[in-house]
Amino acid sequence: MKFPVLKILACCVAVTCADAGSPRAEFGAQFAAAEKAKASVLAGSDGWLFLASELRMLSFDRFWGDAAAKASRSPKPDTADPIAAIVDFHTQLKARGIELLLVPVPPKAAIYPEKLAGGAAPDGALAPLTEFYAALKTAGVEVLDLAPILLAGKTGEHGAVFCATDTHWSGSGCVLAAQAIARAIEGKIQLKRTGAWTSEWKTIPIQGDLRDLPGGSKGGDEKVAVRTVSGVGGAAVAPDPGSQVLLIGDSHTLVFHDFLAERAGLLDQLAAEIGIAPDLIGTRGSGATAVRTALYRKSIKDPAYLTKKKIVVWCFTAREFTEAESGWQKLPVAK
Repeated sequence: MKFPVLKILACCVAVTCADAGSPRAEFGAQFAAAEKAKASVLAGSDGWLFLASELRMLSFDRFWGDAAAKASRSPKPDTADPIAAIVDFHTQLKARGIELLLVPVPPKAAIYPEKLAGGAAPDGALAPLTEFYAALKTAGVEVLDLAPILLAGKTGEHGAVFCATDTHWSGSGCVLAAQAIARAIEGKIQLKRTGAWTSEWKTIPIQGDLRDLPGGSKGGDEKVAVRTVSGVGGAAVAPDPGSQVLLIGDSHTLVFHDFLAERAGLLDQLAAEIGIAPDLIGTRGSGATAVRTALYRKSIKDPAYLTKKKIVVWCFTAREFTEAESGWQKLPVAK
């Protein structure tokens, strides 16, 4: 269900998700106020809009292990803990000789907390995510934490790293992420460049998805800088089913590639950075379970599909760790 935008006054509601005075307390207060008002979007300063569920995720001191059932939106306790499903996926891929690179996209509100109503900038907002990633790394899962990269580039030459009126990263954020992913890939597997791509920056208008919500702040288009990528003869990058690299995930793998813009998405940027076109399994829905279901179906249709892969890059919004309504199910990658 979708609700109207609300300008939040964080100080008026008691925090329930984190102890008062903790770095997460203010996020919890803002989410509690939004929930009370049945609002799914929070209006911040300078026209910035934030998803309330993102604030909910940021309000938890811990959301895995014994704390998962309380934090998760999943109605089934056995699918609440993201660690179990992620480690299982990693283990299955490793048994097939395939590397996994987990790339969660940090919450927009944690990168730009100063844009929230009241101008809050709580220290330590990302601490639970850092602890969570450390737990995954202990279990053998390679995690690329984009938060330091996006924080360092948040006022860069090509604008903010998130769209002000949309849930997704901006063209600048997408490029920074692709460059970091490329470095990680090249540190794990050997790649032979098969193509040459050219790129150029341009500014495009977008109508952010947060403005489309009922009661949203309808206004003019937001201007966003994107880096478009083209191959020989001006051809667009197309997913390559035979590629060593498989990119899977939620709409962060699709934005600027097949909606809001073309030729400027994560697939395009990765091709430009690593010199080969990855394959792509992206979903407009959850990047937690739905996209792994799609991978399983593809491997059933083509039993040799995974034999071509050397690395899977799994990219999705970090809010899925608590907000994935279908939870974190363990699924086979193939028969």
